[in-house]
Amino acid sequence: MRTIYADNNATTAVAPEVVQAMMPYLTEVYFNPSSMYEPAKRAGAAIRNARSQVANLLGVSDPGQVVFTSCATEANNAAILGTLKANPKRRHVITTAVEHPSVYELCKEIARDGIEVTFLPVDTEGRLSIRDFVRALRPDTAVVSVMHANNETGVVFPIEQLARLTKETDPAIVFHTDATQSAGKLPLDLDRTLRQVDLLSFSGHKLHAPKGIGALFIRKGTRCRPYLLGGHQENGRRAGTENVPFIVGFGRACELAEEFLDDENTRVLGMRNRLEKELVGRIPHLQVNGGGAPRLPNTTNVSCHYIEGEGILFELDSLGICASSGSACTSGSLEPSHVLQALKVPFTAVHGSVRFSLSRYNTDEDVDHIIAVFPQIVRNLRKVSPYWDSERNCPRPDAPRGLQPA
Repeated sequence: MRTIYADNNATTAVAPEVVQAMMPYLTEVYFNPSSMYEPAKRAGAAIRNARSQVANLLGVSDPGQVVFTSCATEANNAAILGTLKANPKRRHVITTAVEHPSVYELCKEIARDGIEVTFLPVDTEGRLSIRDFVRALRPDTAVVSVMHANNETGVVFPIEQLARLTKETDPAIVFHTDATQSAGKLPLDLDRTLRQVDLLSFSGHKLHAPKGIGALFIRKGTRCRPYLLGGHQENGRRAGTENVPFIVGFGRACELAEEFLDDENTRVLGMRNRLEKELVGRIPHLQVNGGGAPRLPNTTNVSCHYIEGEGILFELDSLGICASSGSACTSGSLEPSHVLQALKVPFTAVHGSVRFSLSRYNTDEDVDHIIAVFPQIVRNLRKVSPYWDSERNCPRPDAPRGLQPA
């Protein structure tokens, strides 16, 4: 049975070109890049080249502003905690109610430690209120952290506008964005359109590099203390011997992401739109979460009323289709996703969410197969739902109508 992988917002396949680029640094060029002898200089040169490749994807003319980390989670933690450490008199942080857990859970933790955190709400499409954002800015705000694109719904935030408003209010407030999902899918230009973004983080394994490598862009002059101490590496910004093979792979993946950016926003977007249109047309009482907002070209998050996402994923898996649920039920929790709760997805649908996220390696045949089997999966699961009338293919008269938010 052929596997159809449609969970690229969780992780991506490592590109063959990336593996090829990494191999010499896993074998003969194994030296510590900080060593002074001649063979180690090859490793150091490889890191410099990769830093330039990452900088090019981000639209950064000075590669020295790119710091390699182990992942985006580390980069997000380093951005927020490093800013607070560098600005101890400022005790306020602004973020959103739909951030990735590496920001969302961190902000809940620092709130327990006495930092005041404003979690900005979103509307039912996942959009942020600009008025609410401006009103949240305060003289004691240290850092604003707003993701560029949501990992569950694909909804894109107006980062350029938010960063500009932040700096117009107070240039001393540090603006951070988690671009883990948008890097390689949307154009990024930190020297021009995003010139008021101070910190940007992302991860290699979301754009066909290996897991275990990420980056934090730190604009020159930004007050942000190092998160990891104990060495001079990364220009004193992040201690620890550099992971040369993974850095090389990350750089090559960024180079490929630039090359395939148009494909993401044409062919991949077309597959996503066709998948979404067909599912909406074939399945009654199905909603697209965030469908009315600007979104990533590869992502659709659909909620099927009156059934559980866990059951859908089990059936998809049995057919060789890999996808994700927007609900945390698959991790053993009965609590729905905090993102879908923030969107006020009705309780009849909040547990029935499935996210399909495509990549350049997906084909029209993959989409055709999902379209062919997904409606039948939903029909079969609704047959055992106490709220569904299978004969009439609609909710029973006594079924809850989903008017109450989760």
